[in-house]
Amino acid sequence: MEIKVIITGATGFVGEGVLFKCLEHPNIKEVLLVNRKPYGVNHPKIKECIVPDFLHLEEFTEQLTGYDACFYCAGISSNGLNEKQYNYITYDITMHFASLLVKLNPEMIFNFVSGALTDSSEKGKIMWARIKGKTENALMKLPFKKEYNFRPGLIKATPGQKNIKSLYKFMGMLYPVLKVIFPNQVSTMGEVGLAMINCVLKGCSKQILEVKDIKLMAKS
Repeated sequence: MEIKVIITGATGFVGEGVLFKCLEHPNIKEVLLVNRKPYGVNHPKIKECIVPDFLHLEEFTEQLTGYDACFYCAGISSNGLNEKQYNYITYDITMHFASLLVKLNPEMIFNFVSGALTDSSEKGKIMWARIKGKTENALMKLPFKKEYNFRPGLIKATPGQKNIKSLYKFMGMLYPVLKVIFPNQVSTMGEVGLAMINCVLKGCSKQILEVKDIKLMAKS
């Protein structure tokens, strides 16, 4: 089965890593990158849709129609942001985008990249974890064919990635040790990408995938 997917956040670390895995996967026919700025790589599978403001998508509905899955990898660190600012970026924008996609593509499978320690109760003390949990909970209520939430921990980059922060470069050097000491807290970017693809192609019994679930799904 060949599928067409949308990826947001390809100019960031996780989105770029998922893109790499999609480009090499034989079942991915087409990838539409939805970003605020061009990714800047030519590839026969890639199309780009440059959207300056994700809350104003009216003129892009035709370009966003006809896709089987969305890998929503756009996001930002909560560092330096207050709760209102982080909620706007993580919850408001994500929900607006997802709500439009499900109207345009009712048979779509939506994969949301959340994070380890996300708070499903929405009541914890950690601001970003509450808002990520709120976003997951709201996404699961939308009428997508399927909706999955991915909670990766520390991730080892895929060779060739450009958008890598210093932390992930450092983690890449320590990965062999971390993999032994904290096997359920670290994974590779390839495992995350493949798990997301396999959830679309094969389905998964869980809607929330922690690191150990991501690794298992990558092998399925």
